Amino acid sequence: MAKRQFQALLILTALISLNLVSSGQTATPQTQTKRSSDNLYSPSPVTSASDPVLVGAGDIASCDALAGAEATARLIDKIPGTVFAAGDLAYPDGSAEDFANCYGPTWGRFKDRTRPAPGNHEYHSGGASVYSSYFGTAAGDPKKAYYSYELGAWHVIALNSECAEVGGCDASSPQVQWLKQDLAQHSTVCTLAYFHKPLFSSGAKHGNGPDMKAFWQTLYAAGVDVVLNGHDHDYERFAPQDPEGHADMLRGIREFVVGTGGKNTHRTFADPKANSEARQADTYGVLKLTLHASSYDWEFVPEAGKTFKDSGTGTCH
Repeated sequence: MAKRQFQALLILTALISLNLVSSGQTATPQTQTKRSSDNLYSPSPVTSASDPVLVGAGDIASCDALAGAEATARLIDKIPGTVFAAGDLAYPDGSAEDFANCYGPTWGRFKDRTRPAPGNHEYHSGGASVYSSYFGTAAGDPKKAYYSYELGAWHVIALNSECAEVGGCDASSPQVQWLKQDLAQHSTVCTLAYFHKPLFSSGAKHGNGPDMKAFWQTLYAAGVDVVLNGHDHDYERFAPQDPEGHADMLRGIREFVVGTGGKNTHRTFADPKANSEARQADTYGVLKLTLHASSYDWEFVPEAGKTFKDSGTGTCH
């Protein structure tokens, strides 16, 4: 009896194996994804349910025309995670009325998950006092408006690019000295920084911001991976590069200009700067970053009805 049962079990096992093969239920190879930055294919990163998302833009709510800010706010409604707001949040002057009537009804509904950085328009009203009061401790020390925080495995730094308001942005300035100390105290695998004015930009209105050079030199020396900016009202992605603008795939910083939060003046580009890989100036949208333990995915999410998209994957240094 035991022998017949064993034989029956062997036959059943063989039949099951044959059925799996014939139905195509075999082991599948690792999924491949295209990296738009270099047209190569690499394995998809292992994603954990705990991998955080950082999403946002700069140049947001313009009181004379709120359609753009309303469009990008509807995008963030559907994207959980921490919101970065990269300066020039409430036009024209960052006043109490501008925040209450324009930023508040749009991106203000994400206030409890927003970590902002100031722009030049915030300083039109009492040294950014309204901005600091509106966001409270989430915006750091009101006299400095620069700070850092942890997001999953990542260290994230919000800087103040309004140099004249905080004692300069050169290598000996209080802010850069603080930055060096902060980076030394947080030697994580992956680090990201955001501030309003970019060092590199192909935008015709503002373009490169040389005052940001010391920021970049300090960030580059510490192996920072990503920088996010606004200021020019467009979207632009750069390949990893050093503070001199030389391509550097080994230690370079990847910069995104995301001045697409809603300000109602899309702007044109000048001649593309070196290492500029993707550009558009006619679509509002937000940048979504999924932060893995040693890599990141980026995705530009456009306003409803527009088709421009940009996505890819980067590896931390």
